[in-house]
Amino acid sequence: MLRRNMLLNRICFLFLLLFKSNQLKRQIPNFITLLNLLSGCIAVIFAVNGHLVVASFFVCLGIFFDFFDGLLARKLNVQSELGVQLDSLADMVTSGVVPGLIMYQLLSLSDQSWTTISHKETSIALLPFVGLFIALASAYRLANFNISTEQSDSFIGLPTPANALLIISFPLILEFQNNDLINSIIVNPWFLMIVTLLSCYLLNANIRLLALKFKTWRFQDNATRYILIILSVILLIIFQFAAIPLIIITYIVISLLNKK
Repeated sequence: MLRRNMLLNRICFLFLLLFKSNQLKRQIPNFITLLNLLSGCIAVIFAVNGHLVVASFFVCLGIFFDFFDGLLARKLNVQSELGVQLDSLADMVTSGVVPGLIMYQLLSLSDQSWTTISHKETSIALLPFVGLFIALASAYRLANFNISTEQSDSFIGLPTPANALLIISFPLILEFQNNDLINSIIVNPWFLMIVTLLSCYLLNANIRLLALKFKTWRFQDNATRYILIILSVILLIIFQFAAIPLIIITYIVISLLNKK
């Protein structure tokens, strides 16, 4: 009887370990998603304080985590509705709020005197708040993505991480590619407003764009994706950070030309 009880206890213990192990496996992608959210929260702090380069770095880190949480969920076969919602919430901060704040700060650097309201010793520039439209458009895009059933193999509208890369490229260009002509364009308020409005449109445009999801590694199955990656690498080598807007344009053009 004693041996039987010991055997039963061991079997129960093993089942408990297996259960905990499975539960742990299910939480690994969620943990990676939370790292995305943490990166976004840190980026918010730096963006608010005007440290746009550091904020951009943490956005890139968050996007890195965003790519791998879905990949891990598929590889471990632990996709869940919780993971989908958590991913969107993290993306809203990292790829929605932070780009909006960065655009706010860039517009603050531009000439916005014609939109400034003064009262006694207080003055408020209204133009920089236009940059926050990016956060609103990102929220709408993510909410629409969550209820859509047509975006498993492709995207409708520009994904928020791609849009975030577009926005953060501007402070990186200003910091690391000191070109007077390019700098004057980037800090031009009209240019920044056009980029903001175009960004909001592309996020929610009814255009089908390529998803960088590899079901197999065969070139025949992913020719368009491999071409996009190769072109992106070439553009980065030649133009450095200034290549990012060109890569986004290339991504949209290739997606529109792709008939699959």
